[in-house]
Amino acid sequence: MPSIAKPIAVHPSLHRNALGLTLRDYEGAMSTLCAGCGHDSITAAIIKALWELSIQPHMIAKMSGIGCSSKTPTYFVNGAHGFNSAHGRMAAIATGANAANRELTYIGISGDGDSLSIGLGHMCHAIRRNVKMLYVIENNGVYGLTKGQFSASADVGSRSKRGEPNRMAPIDPVMLALSIGATFVARSFSGDKEQLVPILKAAIAHRGFALVDVISPCVTFNDHNGSTKSYLYTRKHMQKATEADFVPPASEILATIGDVGTTTVTMHDGSVVRFTSVPKNYDPTDRRGVYDYLQEHANTGSVATGLLYLDESVADLHEMNQTPSTALARMPYDKLVPGTAALDELMEDFR
Repeated sequence: MPSIAKPIAVHPSLHRNALGLTLRDYEGAMSTLCAGCGHDSITAAIIKALWELSIQPHMIAKMSGIGCSSKTPTYFVNGAHGFNSAHGRMAAIATGANAANRELTYIGISGDGDSLSIGLGHMCHAIRRNVKMLYVIENNGVYGLTKGQFSASADVGSRSKRGEPNRMAPIDPVMLALSIGATFVARSFSGDKEQLVPILKAAIAHRGFALVDVISPCVTFNDHNGSTKSYLYTRKHMQKATEADFVPPASEILATIGDVGTTTVTMHDGSVVRFTSVPKNYDPTDRRGVYDYLQEHANTGSVATGLLYLDESVADLHEMNQTPSTALARMPYDKLVPGTAALDELMEDFR
């Protein structure tokens, strides 16, 4: 339970979104994470993204597993649905919930321990099924709840707080997602809210599985010299591959502005993502090119950030399975269970 209750008073100067709600309406309980934890900055970015998109709180489903990262859903949108699953099982639970009710906006919060170790297989299958959800990995390279052991994302040579170096090769969620067909792949830094908020907005609008890997320093166990997941290291080694600007559906405003180096991708709901490529000839729609670019920069120790890859052409879970447009959770019982006669007729096709 939070040790400090948030005040219920709302300052009259707070701006309101299209629903008449303020940022306070998208907040949750008071955080109990360590002061300065990168996860709380991610929470603030999620709150701002949801508020700017004017999503109704009761139409949001927050999913998580186990770990410091999985406490995050407690800290945003009190009025949303929520499910805190077993360690590593969040992706499977989210897939089932999405199959039953496609009308909700699904936000899964996980960590490098939760997703890249015990939950790795579940995450991979959610990617290949293209489940429509925002999947945030709060990546700090350690198991914070169990006192700072290396996680599967720790880089070779990165040193723990006790001084010993990691010798095992890391699992990079971005490279993994690209290699198995993910349709939305991004990486950001918890300390860069200006970059992270539009990425989160675009991820929520994406028609399938949107992976956002966020470097989120652990101030207790992994924010020291020798760590490659610290605030200092990330700020020094960030290499922005793209600058993304999310434009929600609205009447187009035309102006004569040079768009050299800009790639525009129209999302399935009519919203637009505009990429400004920082490196020369970077193409966020070229899977092989993005993979090669990330591999090249990983070899130099730099951390490529931005909305790295986007493909709006792939069908999502419901389109693949040809499910009805109405959520199964709201289908009449006689439609979901048509009875013995319908089953007998179906079985005749297999005789």
